[in-house]
Amino acid sequence: MGEHPNSDHALAGIGRFAPMDARDRDMWSRLVIFCRQEPRAFGRDPLTSHVTASAFVLSRDLSSVLLTHHAKLDRWLQLGGHCDGIQDACFTATKEAYEESGLSRIRLLTSEVFDIDVHDIPASTKEPAHLHYDVRYLFVAEAGEPIASEESHALAWVPLDQLASEADSVAVVARKWPLWRERLGL
Repeated sequence: MGEHPNSDHALAGIGRFAPMDARDRDMWSRLVIFCRQEPRAFGRDPLTSHVTASAFVLSRDLSSVLLTHHAKLDRWLQLGGHCDGIQDACFTATKEAYEESGLSRIRLLTSEVFDIDVHDIPASTKEPAHLHYDVRYLFVAEAGEPIASEESHALAWVPLDQLASEADSVAVVARKWPLWRERLGL
């Protein structure tokens, strides 16, 4: 399959990512290849995989992360969603964080991509199985109290040191945060 002529533009909509280990390098490579080959990478076509965006929203004291008990997937996950054709993953992560958290003010800690996670979405009655190329950013809550949206059964501040038992797609924030905290001088 040939390279899509707007692949550099698509990658610009993701931002800078500095892989920290072999997992990061693999996820970044898969995302780059996908964006170069799929002209509708940021779309929401149920017949193809797509880029999604997520927000790891940390508590003010930086010790917990806000998770949502996703209504459709019946799992605890970070906030996030589909880009719906908007080629700006950070914007999407910010928008989804506000919509799904009920918080009145959050702050992006860095414009750099925190993590990338390519994962399977199982088939449903509405769409076939496909991949989500999830681009994740770090935020901190600054004002408001969490209020669950209609997409969620509940929201909870989960201490980072209690995430080890969660799926790696969520536990990654606890594993990477100490390195990022030092890097950001927090």
